[in-house]
Amino acid sequence: MKKIIFSLTLSIFLFSCNKKTLNKSSETILSKEEKNDSTKIKSLFNSALTEGKSYEWLRDLTQNIGGRLSGSKEAQMAVEWSEQLMKEVGFDSIWLQPVMVPHWVRGHKEVANYTSNGVKKKVAICALGFSVATPKEGISAEVIEVKSLEEASALGTKMKGKIVFFNRAFDNTLIHTFKAYGGCVDQRVRGAAICGEFGAKGVIVRSMTNAIDDFPHTGTMSYGDLPNEKHIPAAAISTLAAESLSKDLKNNPNLTFYFKQQCQTLPDAPSFNVIGEIKGSETPENIFVVGGHLDSWDLGEGAHDDGTGIVQSLEVAYLFRKNNIQPKNTLRVVFFMNEENGTRGAKKYAELATLNKENHIGGLESDAGGHTPRGFSIDANSENTALLITWKKLLAPYGLHDIEKGGSGADISPLKGEDVTLVGYRPDSQRYFDYHHTSRDTFDKVNKRELELGSASMASIVYLMDKYLYKDTPVKL
Repeated sequence: MKKIIFSLTLSIFLFSCNKKTLNKSSETILSKEEKNDSTKIKSLFNSALTEGKSYEWLRDLTQNIGGRLSGSKEAQMAVEWSEQLMKEVGFDSIWLQPVMVPHWVRGHKEVANYTSNGVKKKVAICALGFSVATPKEGISAEVIEVKSLEEASALGTKMKGKIVFFNRAFDNTLIHTFKAYGGCVDQRVRGAAICGEFGAKGVIVRSMTNAIDDFPHTGTMSYGDLPNEKHIPAAAISTLAAESLSKDLKNNPNLTFYFKQQCQTLPDAPSFNVIGEIKGSETPENIFVVGGHLDSWDLGEGAHDDGTGIVQSLEVAYLFRKNNIQPKNTLRVVFFMNEENGTRGAKKYAELATLNKENHIGGLESDAGGHTPRGFSIDANSENTALLITWKKLLAPYGLHDIEKGGSGADISPLKGEDVTLVGYRPDSQRYFDYHHTSRDTFDKVNKRELELGSASMASIVYLMDKYLYKDTPVKL
């Protein structure tokens, strides 16, 4: 019996020792400098989670201004709001950068319906950005359902006088929902251009979401080089309506669909990018941009798209000030105008940067919603990509495990160059397309803690990039 007890005691002791050794070996070993960085990153997260301002800033932007479509009075209100807020944060300099933007307006609420088996069904619908209006009385025609642009093109003149229904759904096997979005969005953007060429009467598109609900998703579309007389009205219908319509078409292929919309494109309007700058302490000629887009679609409040990106970008500067971090390179927070339907703000910013011979060394964009932080995607040369990936051990404790090569963002991508390191902030994407471009994109859909974690995540990688990129010899463009 004593031998058995001794054996059990020895086994427990050895297991305990092995477990301690395993735990010790699995711990990340940090250098002295990395420990300093880890302490600084921890302070950024502590500040964001206990003294952050982003959530209340977002409440003010969404509740008191709301949707901010380019050219609208709300967009101008957002410009003025942004300038005042930057003054409160305390930048070294603040200015408005003029840019002419498209001015498309939705008009009265759209309506749509069809009758199947004697039952009239209302359809949740919204016009796509830049679409023309229907005639005042609306349009009515038989429907042809297709799954792709190629299938539509193959119809040729068979679509003349018909309404073409693009019904390609998200690929729900894709974990990253932005990839699913990318696999479908071409039908929204180019569908009307293809069908207008062959005399179709109109286009309706399944909304860009993996959810099955009754909220239509707007978004931009283009007629390309199609002559004005061939422009046809284009609208999105909810996924629930798309499922119902597709089913009813199988039973009644000659059913007639009706929709009416009163949108129009007005002359370009004056607007602004809003820019705040903290001057670099060592290499002020090197510029690092942090930003999101100030405009949004008009259906909701522009909370996740891209109010969260705006307030998180501003909070990067706020957290630097709060923690007495003086960037070595000049830090610019830029609120870009007109990302949603033209990217005029991004193009103007890049144009003036080239004209003024400014030396941008990098940028970070937040335009993927305000959900739980997951990591960053890197658009840079191989050397700097490898450098950023080594920071996983500093950022992983905060849930930032996904740091890999990829795209950055629509507003900073015009700054791309061999020696420019561009990064996209990547929160969890599973809920993003529930709200994207819909009336549901409202303040109440944003979680305060997730938003603040995102601000701290962005501030942390900006801190590291400012400290280590081009540390010894600044690279000139």
